[in-house]
Amino acid sequence: MLLAQARVRRQITMAKSTLEVRTGQYAGELARDAFRLRFMRRFYDPAFQAESEALERLEAIAWDAYEQGRKAPLTEKAGPGYADPAYDLSVEWKDAHDRLERAAQIQREPGTRTRVLVIIGSARNDGTCPGEISKSWRLAHIVREEIESAGMHADMLDLSRLTSEYQYLIHPCKGCVSTAMPLCHWPCSCYPNHSLGQDNDAMNGIYEQWVAAHGVVLVAPTYWYQSPSPLKLMIDRLVCADGGNPDPTTTSGKDPLKAKRLELDGWPYPKHLAGRAYGLVVHGDVAGIEGQRRALSDWLDWMGLVDAGTASRLDRYIGYYTPYATSHADLDRDKAVQEEVRNVARAMVQCLPRLRAGEWPAVDQGLPSPRPK
Repeated sequence: MLLAQARVRRQITMAKSTLEVRTGQYAGELARDAFRLRFMRRFYDPAFQAESEALERLEAIAWDAYEQGRKAPLTEKAGPGYADPAYDLSVEWKDAHDRLERAAQIQREPGTRTRVLVIIGSARNDGTCPGEISKSWRLAHIVREEIESAGMHADMLDLSRLTSEYQYLIHPCKGCVSTAMPLCHWPCSCYPNHSLGQDNDAMNGIYEQWVAAHGVVLVAPTYWYQSPSPLKLMIDRLVCADGGNPDPTTTSGKDPLKAKRLELDGWPYPKHLAGRAYGLVVHGDVAGIEGQRRALSDWLDWMGLVDAGTASRLDRYIGYYTPYATSHADLDRDKAVQEEVRNVARAMVQCLPRLRAGEWPAVDQGLPSPRPK
């Protein structure tokens, strides 16, 4: 054991002496004309032409922000509690960070009402092209009924809003963690990026919902053997909850070399959502439900959440190999699957009082990981 530890220390020392940041993939900034075309594309509707002169002025401002890289145009000093109190932090990031701190404090208080976050992972709803509600939405409301009938609070998160709501977005994860874990900030500091027009990101509100919850029940259909894209976007952006850096001043914002050094100095990989309970309802019509349910279970286990018992993890086919057009009628007839979904919620209701009292099995059974990451 001692020899192995010494070997690891030598490898880290050697790595520090040869650290580098590899570049060359980025194609560079857009040319002025290309930027203008993309900006104006947002105003394709001829109705906007009545304000063409105003649009020209706005485009010039947007170009200046892009050229100057004004990712966070409003900043304030980090202040006490940060490694570098004089560092200029994004006002938007600091507000999100402070809200998560308050939510975490309230979540830990023994007298706080038990909260369960119920997530609808489908991309379908009747407010846009499909013209019909999703089965996931219906199943999630079964979960909600059971949670609320037990006196707990059910907080709903419908990810189909990404497809039907104006400028409600989850931008993709940029993969900072793969450069170095401390470069991935908690909460994510990649967005908003005003210089690139990457704003209206929904994740700060979603992070707060996760932090405030004592348990999470995720209901999702299976799309091509995988999670629907709105759900996958959220999953990827939750990487900062698993090992993310709560102090961007330690990396001077997004300095990759500083982040690499910090990781090699010994990073603790804090699990910001660990200890919460989870339940899963995964459904489909032909194939792929088992793989998606296992992937979601593995992801939640990795983040340090604990399942609420065997009944809390469900995968079922609804209308197996029947027409899509009759899928809601198939769900109406399938009373057994409706009851199994209720059991997922009931398992959560039974688990959470014991979990909050410290009587549920520990997340890691007290065993230290030899490979923290």
